[in-house]
Amino acid sequence: MKWSFERKIGILVGLFFCAIAGLVFVPPIPQWSKYHNLADSRRWLEVPHFGNVMSNAGFVAAGLYGLARIFRDGLFDNSPDRVPYIVFFAGAALVGLGSGYYHWAPSNERLFWDRLPMTIAFMSFFAAVIADRIHRRVGLVWLLPILLFAGAFSLIYWQRTEAAGAGDLRFYGMVQFFPLAAIPVIFWLFRDYRYTEGKPLLLAIGWYVGSKIMEHFDLLLLGLSGGTVSGHSLKHMAAAVAVFWVLRMLNDAQNS
Repeated sequence: MKWSFERKIGILVGLFFCAIAGLVFVPPIPQWSKYHNLADSRRWLEVPHFGNVMSNAGFVAAGLYGLARIFRDGLFDNSPDRVPYIVFFAGAALVGLGSGYYHWAPSNERLFWDRLPMTIAFMSFFAAVIADRIHRRVGLVWLLPILLFAGAFSLIYWQRTEAAGAGDLRFYGMVQFFPLAAIPVIFWLFRDYRYTEGKPLLLAIGWYVGSKIMEHFDLLLLGLSGGTVSGHSLKHMAAAVAVFWVLRMLNDAQNS
């Protein structure tokens, strides 16, 4: 059955409102008090929590390389389509700096600067997919700034509720995970694209999901590696690989 454009949009809007409605039934989620007690706290070369700090170098490398490909190599030939990807790769590079800043001396205050660049990367990439698969102008002109604002707001809301003694991460969780659920649905509904080829993009999502699994098994992976590397450090590396897969996707689109 061939669905109309309006029906496809209706499915996505319905998915969004289902996610919003779901938040009503989930109680406020405060920051877990033990979140900062990561498995690998070793200092080396006068750098505290060396593994978790330095493993962020991959984000900086991936972000700066992506920006270099866009500006130096003309990956988009100055097309407006490059705008959300500029924001995405800049956000990825800032993730490395913000996460390194947080892991140097973990605290809720520093965690804000770890997560803020993540929302920039999540939201700009989501806008890029929408612009490429659904509607170019809506994605680039309208949704990109709205999504970036929503990402920042989710963290400001969390920070203020945390300061009031009733922290709430529900909106940040939606900012992080709703695009992961929506993007495969967008791929299914909207088959025409210029940049967002399915395989490399799904591999990017797979690497990111894998990074979250590694984060969950932080201590276990430190033990399995003989104390070499923790799950949280591996999380940083795997998420940086996801950024490189996005760049691979854009490179393939240019060469097709």
